[in-house]
Parts: sequence; structure tokens; C-alpha cells
Amino acid sequence: GVRGMDITDGHTDFYARFARPGVVVAGYDPDPESPDHKVTERHLEILEAAIDAQGRKLKVLVLEGPTDIRSKFYHEEFAAGYIGFYVCNSAVLMQKFGDRRADRKAEETLRKAFPKHDVIALSVDALAAGGGSIHCSTQQEPIA
Repeated sequence: GVRGMDITDGHTDFYARFARPGVVVAGYDPDPESPDHKVTERHLEILEAAIDAQGRKLKVLVLEGPTDIRSKFYHEEFAAGYIGFYVCNSAVLMQKFGDRRADRKAEETLRKAFPKHDVIALSVDALAAGGGSIHCSTQQEPIA
């Protein structure tokens, strides 16, 4: 991430996640004015040169971030990325932001990453406005 640029300084699960052995899904911020643009470009360079434990090149699937976001909850720290998907038994829940092209492309990419799962796109703007995603909202919550 970029220190001081967002509320988390960039959680790794906002940038890349493994889908299965040898397959990584990586976010890319296409906006050259965004501080995450250069970070995500560098991440892609690293991942595309990386090998797995057996010495095989990683298969890198890119989730390009949206550029046209619904405005109701949008603000500077809005977490507009697709890496925060949630994988459950037979489905992948992903966020969508109202950018028809980017939402559709992200859904297609996640179908390739998880071919045995149904991919379900949900509007989660309120979560993104808080700096989170579907993945974040599914984490454990202690009793006390």
C-alpha cells in the first residue's frame, strides 16, 4: 500500500489473493492519478515474474478497478476494488460498483479463477465507503 494514503495503508488482500495453487488474482488501478496506480503496476510486475513452490510461473489474472463509480457513498477513501471477494462452498460473492464494463470484466475474470463456483455480483457501496469489502465483512467477530 501507500503509507498514509488510506485508512489501512493498504491491506494485502486489497491487492492480490490466491484463487488456487499457481493462480493469483491481482488488482490493477488504471487511474494514473491514483496513488495505487504505481503500486498495482509494480505488484503485477512482481507476480508475473514469480514462480510457485514447484518452479512454475504463476498464472496472474488481473482485476482492473472500476473508473465509473456510483456516487451515493463515494468519497476519497472509498475502497473501489474487486479483490475483496468472498469464496464460500459453491459461490464467489463479489462487489460491483456501477461501472458496467469493469463490473462485467471482473465477474468474467473471477469465473475463470473459480470455474467450479457461481459468481454473484452484489452492490456493496456502503461497505466500500467504510474502506472495506465483502471479504472484510465476513471475518470472525469475537464474543467479548
